[in-house]
Amino acid sequence: MLILVGGLFAFSNKRNDARKVVKSNIKFLGDNKLFITDATVSKLLIQNQRPVTEQPKEIIDLNELETALNSNPMIKKAEVFMSVNGELSAEIEQKRPIARVNTNASYYIDDEGSYMPLSSNYTARVPLVTGSVMKNNLETVFQFAKAVDEDEFLKKYIIEIRQNDDKTIDFKIRKSDFLVHVGTLKNLQKKINNFKAFYQKALKDKILDNYKVINLKFDKQVICTKK
Repeated sequence: MLILVGGLFAFSNKRNDARKVVKSNIKFLGDNKLFITDATVSKLLIQNQRPVTEQPKEIIDLNELETALNSNPMIKKAEVFMSVNGELSAEIEQKRPIARVNTNASYYIDDEGSYMPLSSNYTARVPLVTGSVMKNNLETVFQFAKAVDEDEFLKKYIIEIRQNDDKTIDFKIRKSDFLVHVGTLKNLQKKINNFKAFYQKALKDKILDNYKVINLKFDKQVICTKK
């Protein structure tokens, strides 16, 4: 009896492994589903130079498929798993851009400070980054872009972030032509608070258009240069 049951079990397992993958299900996690499509993910679900749906379950290497997906610069994290009935599922979390570099090269900086290429499917509405920016040295501009992304006021108004040769930061805001000089990121939150206070007062007094430079580099005061 035991031999019979064991034989049936082995036969069932072998038959199950030989079954081809029925279909692949792609699920995007979170709200950020704009930069990479189902079709692009499907093209990455390849093994032995053939789509996974043409191959038996037993030869599918889930780790290899996950590695292929995670190597895509649009993808933050991917997990691949197989159901008993032969359905392969891929759960994809896309990267989220917080700034767009627009120098000799164009690309996004994501919310973890990593490089993210532009997408032909969607253009994110994030601040442009100009000036002296190197892809392998994004830390300073990332830290400022992150502060902008986490602040509703700055996120609403800042349209351009400029990194100077000495790694100091300037920015421009929507519907105004003055330049805001932040300087270094030392005491950044205090500088941001100073700018907010200045902006609200100048907006109320209708004098924003009187200035060409707003200097925040001194954390105890805001110095304005008139046109």
